[in-house]
Amino acid sequence: MSAKSVPVLPSPKTSGITQQPNFSIPPLVGASLEEITAWVHDQGQPAYRGKQLHEWIYQKGVRSLSDISVFPKQWRAEVAEIPIGRSNIHYRSVAPDGTVKYLLQLADNQIIECVGIPAEKRLTVCVSTQVGCPMACDFCATGKEGYKRNLARHEIVDQVLTVQEDFQQRVSHVVFMGMGEPLLNTAHVIGAIKSLNQDVGIGQRNLTVSTVGIRDRIRQFAQHQLQVTLAVSLHAPNQALREQLIPSARSYPIEDLLTECREYVKITGRRVSFEYVLLAGVNDLPEHALELARHLRGFQSHVNLIPYNPITEADYKRPNQNRIQAFVKVLKQQQIAVSVRYSRGLEADAACGQLRVKKVPSSEP
Repeated sequence: MSAKSVPVLPSPKTSGITQQPNFSIPPLVGASLEEITAWVHDQGQPAYRGKQLHEWIYQKGVRSLSDISVFPKQWRAEVAEIPIGRSNIHYRSVAPDGTVKYLLQLADNQIIECVGIPAEKRLTVCVSTQVGCPMACDFCATGKEGYKRNLARHEIVDQVLTVQEDFQQRVSHVVFMGMGEPLLNTAHVIGAIKSLNQDVGIGQRNLTVSTVGIRDRIRQFAQHQLQVTLAVSLHAPNQALREQLIPSARSYPIEDLLTECREYVKITGRRVSFEYVLLAGVNDLPEHALELARHLRGFQSHVNLIPYNPITEADYKRPNQNRIQAFVKVLKQQQIAVSVRYSRGLEADAACGQLRVKKVPSSEP
């Protein structure tokens, strides 16, 4: 390997929880064309190699610098051991509807999940932003797993490249709705958004960032003037019920959260999507729908109703179709934009709220 120094690619400080993996060599995945070109130049190579490397990472999905055939053999040998920043597929399961759940093994052997969701003329990837999740929502499998660390920029972008490679199809949409709370890892999430947009080539309006709501973070996120969709996990129409379902809500009243969401709309000009998991007999009554409508009347928003996806660690039930439609009817009568989202990948435990690190038998890959 060359004795040339390896510069550290720019990496913004992480907002919120700051525990991060210690990477001794800069991952190239997630780096911009300018950053990659600067690294190539520092290695003593001509600048045009930066464009070649950028293309091989983001368009060809290369996993090793030694596999880039347009590079000189001697240089390939010198940099062969430098990691690009790709994960390994630890486990892969396919649901009957074609949804694929991946367990990805990171450089420090931590395991995360991501999901590939195919549909006609589109391929959506649900990415994780943390190893585990500290929010501990009562109905969510990921929250039962606990929290280990934030993901770095390259670890988020890699999930999209992995699904794209496995499906042999260009990814069109990305939702930051996997393991973790994105706004507790804001800097790396924003870095990943910019890379997915500028390097991978996915339009910002095809990116959705989900949050359960962290005080002041939505306001801060708005300042970046991104054109992504913000999805706020509300799940309850009042403070008491929200605290029951989402422990962190105890320090962040629903009125304050909605005020911040209104500021987001004002700053960005983008509507807010509210996620609302319907739990039978808990938050799915007509009076709950009416209370929710009172909060959102006149709000530039949309409500995504998600019938509960069962997990073994909780006793909640999915409401029947009549109860779901009654909830929808009340919201529509109150002039609230609403749709019902039936999650894909249910049979593979890949649906909304089901993501967790599955214990894989040692005989499996």
